[in-house]
Amino acid sequence: MKRVTLALTLALAPVLASVGAQAETLKTVKDRGMLACGVSQGLPGFSSPDDKGNWTGLDVDVCRAIAAAIFNDPTKVKFVPLSAKDRFTALQSGEVDVLSRNTTWTLSRDTSLGANFAGVTYYDGQGFMVKKALKVNSALELNSASVCVQTGTTTEQNLADYFKANKMKYEVIAFAGADETVKAYESGRCDVFTTDVSGLYAERLKLSNPADHVVLPEVISKEPLGPMVRHGDDQWFDIVKWTLFGLITAEELGVTQANADEMAKSDKPEFKRAFGTDGNLGEQLGLTKDWFSRIVKAVGNYGEMYDRNVGAGSKLQIARGLNQLWNKGGLQYAPPIR
Repeated sequence: MKRVTLALTLALAPVLASVGAQAETLKTVKDRGMLACGVSQGLPGFSSPDDKGNWTGLDVDVCRAIAAAIFNDPTKVKFVPLSAKDRFTALQSGEVDVLSRNTTWTLSRDTSLGANFAGVTYYDGQGFMVKKALKVNSALELNSASVCVQTGTTTEQNLADYFKANKMKYEVIAFAGADETVKAYESGRCDVFTTDVSGLYAERLKLSNPADHVVLPEVISKEPLGPMVRHGDDQWFDIVKWTLFGLITAEELGVTQANADEMAKSDKPEFKRAFGTDGNLGEQLGLTKDWFSRIVKAVGNYGEMYDRNVGAGSKLQIARGLNQLWNKGGLQYAPPIR
């Protein structure tokens, strides 16, 4: 009988451990009274502080939306700037509750880091930037070029694959930090700077004369960027995931920061479910019924976030492209709130 009891206990151990992990992160965040969010060390359009320490960007807005869903207050966020090298350790150790830092979703990262990607905030791809003075019009003209890259990113492997596939030679000049990499490129230590295309547009703004530099047309990889959370807490995973889906759904439904209160009065079933006037979907997440309203009123819908941070309303002026909604020719698609 003892053997049966022991066997049953061992069999249930993973299940019990999983149950024990439930709501742990949400409770920690609530007890702390603030969300700890890992962001970049400064990438315009995605996560960047001003001279007073006020953070803005697409990744920042995701963090603020999560805080709004939990506390009904988007300011209850501590932003933790992390290098590409240190970002995963900070998430694994519990230094941050969520990593919202222009990070590419890959198989190896999804399986070896003890973390889950909660969705895609920005569909990107790796590209190249060069000085106009070089008179280079295509990445295929970069044979024997020296290329500045940041260590701890997917760009190094993509770079090697691209040059090998096109039988070109190159020299890698690698640096630990993004700012260090950009400064090296601007000072002439390399011919080319490579990273995600969105990052190229963002980093170009930091250069003394941005107009003297051009982003080449080739996109050499798939770089779906999105937030990460630790393995083992499915409730927290769901909260972060559905916060992102809620922002995308809001744009699909035409719900904006300005009209959210009015839209909440709609009798349409999809609106009633989203706003919590019918059912308890928010409570199933561990949040309040009005979680959807909270996030939209805090940061706007996905389209509003995109426009002011990286799109037409920003300095970057990046076209929506693949980041359009699925029903407008893009890839942004949220499962239904029902």
